[in-house]
Parts: sequence; C-alpha cells; structure tokens
Amino acid sequence: MTQHATTTMRASLHATPEERAALGKEARRRSPRSGHAVYEPSPNRRDPLEILEAQSETRVQELVPIRYGRMTESPFRFYRGAAAIMASDLAGSPDSGISAQLCGDAHLLNFRLLASPERELMFDINDFDETLPGPWEWDVKRLSASFVIAARANGFDDAERARIVGSTVRSYRKAMIDFAGMGNLDVWYTKIDADRLTALTADQLHKKGRKKLDRALTKARSRDVLQAFGKLTQVVDGRPMIAADPPLLVPIADLLPDAERAALERQFKSLIERYGVTLPSDRRALLEDYQLVDVARKVVGVGSVGTRCWIFLLLGRDGGDPLFLQAKEADTSVLAEHVGASRYRNQGERVVAGQRLMQATSDMFLGWERVEGLDGKRRDFYIRQLRDWKGIAMPETMSPRQLETFGGVCGITLARAHARSGDRIAIASYLGSGDAFDRALVTFAEAYADQNERDHQALVDAVREGRLPAEELPAD
Repeated sequence: MTQHATTTMRASLHATPEERAALGKEARRRSPRSGHAVYEPSPNRRDPLEILEAQSETRVQELVPIRYGRMTESPFRFYRGAAAIMASDLAGSPDSGISAQLCGDAHLLNFRLLASPERELMFDINDFDETLPGPWEWDVKRLSASFVIAARANGFDDAERARIVGSTVRSYRKAMIDFAGMGNLDVWYTKIDADRLTALTADQLHKKGRKKLDRALTKARSRDVLQAFGKLTQVVDGRPMIAADPPLLVPIADLLPDAERAALERQFKSLIERYGVTLPSDRRALLEDYQLVDVARKVVGVGSVGTRCWIFLLLGRDGGDPLFLQAKEADTSVLAEHVGASRYRNQGERVVAGQRLMQATSDMFLGWERVEGLDGKRRDFYIRQLRDWKGIAMPETMSPRQLETFGGVCGITLARAHARSGDRIAIASYLGSGDAFDRALVTFAEAYADQNERDHQALVDAVREGRLPAEELPAD
C-alpha cells in the first residue's frame, strides 16, 4: 500500500502566520510547483479494468452491467466512474506535503446548485462518497482534468482548453490567497449563494450566458420535493406509492416476496429511527413528525451504480406533505489505500463529517447509520434528502467562455472547501502570486485526459470482446 507523507491538516495552525507561510515556501523546495505538470503512467501501473472489477465484486451484481454501460458512452462518463483509477495514479505524483479534507471526486459535475436549510440557493460541492484527508493537489488535478475532458467532447481547441483550465486553477490560487488573509470565522462564513454566483459571473458572461444562468437558477428552485413527489409516485388504493421504473427505480414490493419484504421494511423503519440520533435535536424532532410509507431501490450516478441505494417516501401532515430521503451505501473511500484509513469506523459518518466540513451549509437531514441486511452483512449508509433545489451544470451546452467562467467559480468553491480544513496560509504560500502552478496544471490536465481516453477505450474493447458485461439504459 502506497501512502503519502502529508502533514496533518491542523498541525501548523497554532503557529504564527509567518511560520505557516514559511512552511509553504519550504514545500516549494521539496516539491517544485512546475513538477505538477508531469503525468507519466507508472511502469507497474495497475490495470484500470482490474480496479473497476474489484469495485464491482461487492456491488449488486445485476446492476454492474449498467455501470459499465454508462462508462462506455464517452470518455467523460468513464471519468465520472474512474475516481479509484485516478487515485491510484495520483498516489505516485508529487505533492506539497500539506493536506486538507478532500472531496475525492472533484470533477466538474460534482459542483452544483443546492438548497440550504434556510432556503437559500447555494453553489457548492455535492458528492462526498470518497472524502478523506489527503494532498489538496489531488482535488485540483481531478477538477482540472475533468474540464479538459469536457472541453474535448465539445470540440474546443488547445488554446481554449488551456484558458479553461488556467481560469479554474488561477481562481483556486487567488481565492486561497484571499482566504489566507482572512480570520477563521470569516472563512467559515464565506458562501456562494445565488446572488454572489450572479455577481461572480456578471463580467465574464455575455447576455446569452447570463440568461442561461438565470434559467438554471429558476429551474433549480423548481426541483423540490413536490416536483419529485409528482414525478416518482402514483396513487395506489388511495395512497401515494413510489412508481416503478425498472431497473433504475424498483419499489420494494417488486423486489422481494412478502415475508422478506416485511422484514426489510421493519429494518428500514428502524434505520430511520436510529439515524435520527445523528441529526441535531431540532431536525430529529421534525423527522419524527413523518411516517414511512414506501421504499424503493434506486440506481444513481455513474461511479456509484451497483452500490446499494434506497429512497424512502415519508408523509407528514397528510398525503400531500411528502419527504423523500435517500440512503446511499458508503464503502471505504478509494483514497484510503493511498492516504490511510478514515478515523471514523462508520463509513457513512466519514461521508457526513467530510461533507459538513467542506460545504458552506449541508442538507438538514444529513446523517448516517449502519444496517444489517437480509444476507447478514452489515453495511454503512449516509442519508439525506433525495432532491431539494438541485441544479447540475450541462457542459455540453456551454461555449468556451461559459465553461471558462464555470471553471473559475468551481476553483473558488474548491479553495473555500479546502481552506476550512487545511492550512490555508501554507497552501497559499506554496501557490504564490505567480502562475507557475496554473501552467503546470494545464499541462497535467491534458496528459491525464489522454490517459483517460486510453482507459475508456480499454473498457470499450473489453465490453466488445465480452470480458465485461454492459447494458445500455437512459442516462441518469
């Protein structure tokens, strides 16, 4: 097992600002910023398909072909499911020795619009399945490469892609320098709500781009629990139930015979009760006002396909007062092999703790629990609302300027997330006021996008040759 020797996230935080800045400058000597430009596959690089197959061994086997099918569709969809492959590749890369809480899968589609408990529309990181402390550079590299892959899919040329990645990394660097000059509370109070998002992009976007952003904000606000209720349920014998859409959405009544279903339903009721203990007392009181009425298995994402994911329909005041919760299986992070195991014994708690640490504000029903399945195996889950003002980027519809602007906002957002846990002064000092790191990441991102294309082709070939099964289904 390869592990990086990084400083602890908070080891230097009680030193003076000057001492912390000196730590960052010393890190430049050990690991020059220009060194981040290099990506060369290791001579003993692990077969990427073996990594995917190893992940598939613990997943719901009937769903694994859906995962492979989605990953064969394009290099970008492959990349979304290849966090474990990239983690293995990054384990041999240079880093500053300064760590932060990582998203672990910081590609561009994991930056999106979300609702805060106070009903503000926020822009933030969304997916924390792989979160762990580690080298902050890894998140920046995964984000940068995702922009190259998306830009190639749009047919953007070399210069356009360089500007997009350069904007992303430059925004991260400058934001981190700004955070380094702030007090601790000011960093934690920083957020990107709808108003700030509009202000940040106003000068970069033309009229058409601003209109597109306004439509996205309006659409995100419409994607709430009532919209999900209308889309995902049907009335059966006078009461709302989750409507089947197999194999992507399968109610528990269609999955198991009566006796097993009744046992699992009892487990899920117990799960919701026990998970409530992980919520603040006021949220727990709110949860107790709801009653579970139906459960279904749901297929989500690309990389997560095959992991166990359930959605719960709960009703409150009456049949028109719904709450949808999603319980998603939390396995060991793909980073753990390379940076060390989580401090949390429950992987769901690992996800929740990382999300709360990195997000400006988190889902009001975010919590965790451990469940023993009908097969006798104990599995960890984290629970959150299924849908609450969600808005996701559509890079395939963006112009080079729009994707560049989006990259800049993602860079600021990632810097804010890292500044909450890592030594922001040391990281800012390492990055410096020049563009050495920015230029290095432009080169790295192109090289890793090449690697991703080779890996994607290897999967396509394996499916064509019958080594791996694949099933084509509508996109998630």
